[in-house]
Amino acid sequence: MNGSLAGALGGLVGGIAFGLLLQAMMSDVITVAIPALYGVSGLVAGWVVHLFNSVVFGVVFGAAMSTSWFAGYGDSYAGAGVLGLVYGVLLWVVAAGIVMPVWLDVVGFAGAPPVPNLDPMSLVGHLVYGVLLGVGYVAFRR
Repeated sequence: MNGSLAGALGGLVGGIAFGLLLQAMMSDVITVAIPALYGVSGLVAGWVVHLFNSVVFGVVFGAAMSTSWFAGYGDSYAGAGVLGLVYGVLLWVVAAGIVMPVWLDVVGFAGAPPVPNLDPMSLVGHLVYGVLLGVGYVAFRR
């Protein structure tokens, strides 16, 4: 299987786990804030948006893993898991910490968090996402 597809599927697996954590720990994020990024609301919309984003970020990870810089890690669960963990931290800082609050403010969402929004509970979810993305990438590549 090619790297982008393996990344997409790994992103979906990681996104499901992350979404379950969000729903359990920060339900307002999955039901209100995440769907507001695309002008929708509710639990189903939140899940659709969250999983869409998870797959897109997975495709980016898979494409990066297919480059010569990271290709050696693509065969190792440990190597890809560690790179996924690092990627999860990057997503937490850039996507959740900066882009999401700015985007929510731009679309006029009244509850837009401050920039940066570095919520530790969100970090936990991004770490879980990243590890499962990396491990899933290797599993789906095989």
